[in-house]
Amino acid sequence: MSIKTKITQLFAKAESGHHIGLAFRQDALAYCLLSTDGSVEHQQIPITDNEQEPAIKQLVSQDNLSSQGHVVLAPTQYQIVQVDKPNVPEEEVLGALKWQIKELVTYPPEDMVLDYFTGPTLAGGAEKVNVVCASKDNLKSMVQLFEDSDITLKTITTEEFAFASLVPFQEHAVLLLCQQPNEEIIILIVKMGRIYFHRRLRGYAQIATKTIEELSFGAIDSLSLEIQRSSDYFERQLKQAPIKEIQLILPIKNEQFIATKLAENTNTPVGVYPFDVLHQDKAMFGAAIGATQVDKLEVATHD
Repeated sequence: MSIKTKITQLFAKAESGHHIGLAFRQDALAYCLLSTDGSVEHQQIPITDNEQEPAIKQLVSQDNLSSQGHVVLAPTQYQIVQVDKPNVPEEEVLGALKWQIKELVTYPPEDMVLDYFTGPTLAGGAEKVNVVCASKDNLKSMVQLFEDSDITLKTITTEEFAFASLVPFQEHAVLLLCQQPNEEIIILIVKMGRIYFHRRLRGYAQIATKTIEELSFGAIDSLSLEIQRSSDYFERQLKQAPIKEIQLILPIKNEQFIATKLAENTNTPVGVYPFDVLHQDKAMFGAAIGATQVDKLEVATHD
């Protein structure tokens, strides 16, 4: 151990037993603080013009937030692309992926931070990896704002992993239809703690503003079609058993109505995700709640 390491450890912050999930979206920074005494706090700080810095500064200026922090990046802060896994030694995969995806993402190689996760391989097909890529400069700027605070950042993740971490570890697959307020809806299929399928649906960011009549004329039928397509891919291409359960995390007043209509259209049991009593009626904080559990996922990183 070097002298530098010893000095760093000597002055390191004591690690809090509290956990705080921080979920960025275009209009707010939502957080869920889980204290060791079992109490929970849900709050959000407005964001204007996608300027996150003022919201972070307001957050870290608060008292009594000493905790381990788990950040969920806003959808505008990362990109996920699927490519063939490079045929190189494992320790060289990340370096090879940087150049393999450079034409597929908007970040230049010198500004990339990336990781990857694997899913099921199609029968007879090449092994695929899902590459998560973000801007190194943007992440550094964000992390620096937390450096002198009482929040010790432990994980930085994406909406997909934050929501998937809410699904219990079980043998049958769950299709999750989930959303943060004013963001696009995501379809996830999770089984045995792994993300088998993920897809972001465009055009549903303002679904919370639709009346029951508007939902009945088009929106629900479109969602049903997207669910069917995703289920078909899971069953036919990935050779998996049929989806037995669909759960919704939609922070809108007509969530139960959508669940009922989707059940009629899909002939599959559909229900509103059963948050425990600590998070009752807190669907709008779903990503922040999930962030505190993301390290339980089997594919939280490529390791």
